[in-house]
Amino acid sequence: MTAHDGRANHVEQNRRYWDNEAAAWHGPLARDHWSQAEPRWGLWATPESRVSLLPDGIAGMRTIELGCGTAYVSAWLARAGAHPIGIDLSEKQLATARAMQAEFGIDFPLVLGKAEKVPYDDNTFDLAISEYGASLWCDPYQWIPEAARLLVPGGHLVFMRYSPLFALCVPPEGPVSNTLSRGQFGLTQLDWGNHVEFVLPHGEMLRLLRSCGFVVEDLIEIQAPQPTNRDYAEVPADWARQWPSEEVWKARLAG
Repeated sequence: MTAHDGRANHVEQNRRYWDNEAAAWHGPLARDHWSQAEPRWGLWATPESRVSLLPDGIAGMRTIELGCGTAYVSAWLARAGAHPIGIDLSEKQLATARAMQAEFGIDFPLVLGKAEKVPYDDNTFDLAISEYGASLWCDPYQWIPEAARLLVPGGHLVFMRYSPLFALCVPPEGPVSNTLSRGQFGLTQLDWGNHVEFVLPHGEMLRLLRSCGFVVEDLIEIQAPQPTNRDYAEVPADWARQWPSEEVWKARLAG
């Protein structure tokens, strides 16, 4: 499968998956995320103090969370003084986000829509961010150019996703292994039957970001902490202590 033949129906397929299945197990996690005093990112709850995922001077920034889910990242940004907007394709995820807004007294716009086509003007935001939102669930050849369109010159793009190594080693069924399960050349998407995820290799991602006018400032490969009480069906902590299961990209729009 080549880099440019992403399935046209992935948006509807993923919308159904989140509304009909995933929101039910993800929703109960929202309160814990919203209540965190310090942002803790990704599968391994990596603290912001360790990775410095957010750019300096976040207070006052206009931010867009692409694929916001229950919008806890936007809540963290609001607490830090930013002016966030969240967009997501799942009505049920946004319903949970609105309930959390009411409970925690934090209000910001939530938009039902897709990150590949955001209903805001060019040069509107200072920061575009995605933690396992658009960064995993949307076609990168659509959502990354859209992020570039939305950002002001000098604006920041930060996103977290599965690592390509994880994608290469996870089989069609069962947890990630120590064996390569698929080829790297042509790696673009993982089709799980009821949903589709997108993971580009590092070279492809770097070229895509550069073609959209981004300067890559950092690539942080996350190691699971020792010890941890977290384990996941798809990736045990022991595996993620040896190899990166997830990573953070930090880029800035030239200009």
